[in-house]
Amino acid sequence: MTEFSHDGFATSAPPVKQRHRSLLETYGLRATRQRLGLAKLLLGKGNRHVTADTLAAEANSLKMRASLATVYNVLNLFAQVGIVRALTIEGAKTFFDTNTSDHSHFFFEDTGHIEDIPVEGMQFASTVTPPEGYEIVKVDVVFRLRRKPGTKNA
Repeated sequence: MTEFSHDGFATSAPPVKQRHRSLLETYGLRATRQRLGLAKLLLGKGNRHVTADTLAAEANSLKMRASLATVYNVLNLFAQVGIVRALTIEGAKTFFDTNTSDHSHFFFEDTGHIEDIPVEGMQFASTVTPPEGYEIVKVDVVFRLRRKPGTKNA
């Protein structure tokens, strides 16, 4: 992959491992082997929504040694510092979103699939006044979708 410097000349892209190491260090995290491996898995496939279970299954299928508890801990740490965004949709089930920009979500109840909705034009926070001494940091909106009776699967 070729990247270009600010003056327009081609430069070689930093190796994937180095990019993930730099990302972790930017957020003040130590770049352990497991954090690097999970960051590569999580962030190497574009914007996505995963649970700890699905990421652990991916890691195991690639013979990456990481227990489910480690995957939970790493994902929660990544969410705490802002590398990913945590979405609790199904009560105790947390999804981790690699797209940390402002956006909302569709949640398809029949499949458990989550899809991003761009925020363009949505101004939810501008119409809400927080309690005295508080400020709105982020707005999480999830539209739960259920198939209408009598409609067929797409």
